[in-house]
Amino acid sequence: MGSVILTDYVVSVSELKANPKKALESGKGAAVAVLNHNKPEFYCVPPELFESMSEMLEDLQLTQIVRDRADEDSVHVDLDEL
Repeated sequence: MGSVILTDYVVSVSELKANPKKALESGKGAAVAVLNHNKPEFYCVPPELFESMSEMLEDLQLTQIVRDRADEDSVHVDLDEL
């Protein structure tokens, strides 16, 4: 059975061991699939992309909180009373 590779860039474990920086840079800012026996073993993700992915996940979680609370009763607040 084949494996799905979720990125356009791949390196072998041997290439990663030989020069990790070069292997990651080969992705040009995108994730790099690391293959072991021609199957994806894991993905290397540059820090900038990881940060972006983390922010997107946080936004999705916050969106779900907003949706969950959308039907709750609102509370009127007068700014002068604060």
